[in-house]
Amino acid sequence: MDFRLSPELEELRRRVVDFVDTRLLPLESDPASFGEGEHIREDLLVALRAEAKRAGLWAPQVSRARGGLGRSLADCAVLYEEMARSRFGPLAFNCAAPDDGNMLCLELCASEAQKDRWLDPIVRGEVRSAIVMTEPHPGAGSDPAGMMRTIAERRNGHYRVFGRKWFITGAQGAKHFILLARTSEDPRRGLTAMLYHADQPGWRILRRIPIMGPEEHGGHCELEFDGLEVPFENVLLGEGLGMKVVQIRLGRARLTHCMRWLGMARRALEICEPYVREREAFGQKLIARESVRGMLARAAMAIEVGRLLVARAASKLDLGDQARKEVSMAKIHVADTLHLAVDTAIQLTGALGYSRDTPLEWMYRYARQARLVDGASEVHAMVVARELLERGREFFAWP
Repeated sequence: MDFRLSPELEELRRRVVDFVDTRLLPLESDPASFGEGEHIREDLLVALRAEAKRAGLWAPQVSRARGGLGRSLADCAVLYEEMARSRFGPLAFNCAAPDDGNMLCLELCASEAQKDRWLDPIVRGEVRSAIVMTEPHPGAGSDPAGMMRTIAERRNGHYRVFGRKWFITGAQGAKHFILLARTSEDPRRGLTAMLYHADQPGWRILRRIPIMGPEEHGGHCELEFDGLEVPFENVLLGEGLGMKVVQIRLGRARLTHCMRWLGMARRALEICEPYVREREAFGQKLIARESVRGMLARAAMAIEVGRLLVARAASKLDLGDQARKEVSMAKIHVADTLHLAVDTAIQLTGALGYSRDTPLEWMYRYARQARLVDGASEVHAMVVARELLERGREFFAWP
C-alpha cells in the first residue's frame, strides 16, 4: 500500500491550499462577504468561481471532456479535504452538495443528449441543481423503495407527477432537478428517476424550511407536484431503474460529504491550536497539560482514521465496486469525527469558541446534520452489520 501522492496530484493539492489560504479564509472574517443563509454573497461567489477556473482548479470530479479536471474519486478525497477547510471552498471550486453529487450521477447515468442539456450547464456553473427524493411522513426517507408516495402516471409520451417532497437542498434558485417518483408497484423496479426544469409548470415551492444549522444556497425546501409533465426522454437509465440511479448517486455523494467534513474537522483543530499554545492558566500553557494534549490526539486520530476509510472506499468505487460497507463505515465515522473535532475545539477555546468571533459555533451547528443527511448513522450501521452477518470472515478479506 503506497499512500504517496503523485507529483501531479501533490502540485494540484498545493495550489488548492494556496487558493484557500490566500483568497478564501481571509474573506470569512469579513461580515460583508456573507449573504442570505450565513453563506457567501452571490456576487462574490461569481468572482471567486471565475478565479478558480482561471487557476485550473474547477470541478476536479468531472471529466475533462465535459469541462472538469478528470480526477478520480481517490484524488478528489485529497483535494476536497483541502477545499473544505474554508466554508466557501466547496462552492468556489464547484464541488459543493447537491451539485457535486448530481454531476457525478449525471455523468454516469445520463445519455449524451441528456448530458448536453442537463449536466454541462451545471459543470459550467451557469445553473444550480437539486435532487428531489425525501418526503414528509409517512412518505419516503431512508427507505425510498418501500415508502415512496409521489407518483408519476404515464400519459401520451410523458409522465404526470403528483406528490409532495421536503428538505430538498438548494431547491430555491435551482434550475435542474433530478426527481424520484413511483411509476409502478413493483417492489424492485417501482421507482423512476427523471429530469425536469424549474420553469416547467405543475410544481411549486411551498416553503423554505427553517433549520438548526447554516443553510446551503437555496435552503432546504418543501415542494408540491400537481401535474408536472416530464417527457419520457428525460428518464435516467430507464423506467423502473430509479433506485439504481439513487444508489449510484448516493454512494459517491456520501463519500464526497465525508471528504469535505474531514477538511472542516481539520480546520477546527487549526483554529484552536494557536489558542492552546498561547493561553495560560494557573501558571501553565494549556498545550502543556496532558488532558489538553489527549483531547487533541483523540480528534487528530479520528481524522486520520476517517481519511483511511474514505481513501479505501474511494479506491473501490474507482475500480467499479459499489463499496457499500466501505462507504457506510466512512459515513458513520466521519460524521462522528466532525462533531468530535469541532466540539473539542470549542471546549479548548472556551467562550471564544462559543462566540461568533470564530467560525466554530457555525461549524458546530453544521456538524449535527452530518449524522442525518444521506442516510442516518443507524441506517448505515444496519448496512455494515448485514454485510458482516452475511459474509462472516470474508467481511475482513483483503481486496
